[in-house]
Amino acid sequence: MSASSRRYFAIASGVVLLGVFQVWAFAQSVGSTYDLTTETKMKGTVQELKMPAKENSKEGAHLLVKSGDNTIDVYLCPKSFLEDMGSSLAKGDEVSITASKVKEGGEDVFLAREVVKGNDTLVLRDDKGKPVWNWHK
Repeated sequence: MSASSRRYFAIASGVVLLGVFQVWAFAQSVGSTYDLTTETKMKGTVQELKMPAKENSKEGAHLLVKSGDNTIDVYLCPKSFLEDMGSSLAKGDEVSITASKVKEGGEDVFLAREVVKGNDTLVLRDDKGKPVWNWHK
């Protein structure tokens, strides 16, 4: 194998490992798994789409949604998956969300399975709660 082939292989391997690490890091940042027994549906208005800073790959994208008198923080998926799906979620959007309410560090955390905006449905997990971003690419 030539030096340039070895360098290409090393770079390609690094890119693949980085992608695997980002998915793993997102799962670890939430720490909890989707629980179908706590699945709930909610409607509300997007207050903010929060994307992680480039240097913080442990965070996934999440939405702050105003539902009634409450503002709910809903974890979506890794930032790269949301971008790949071409999501157009933005402040002021009316959405319907199916999510699992789980405990993480004593706090209630919502893990989204799907987000519906108008006629568009963003599917983030299958009907068993398994992340679809693991299948992507």
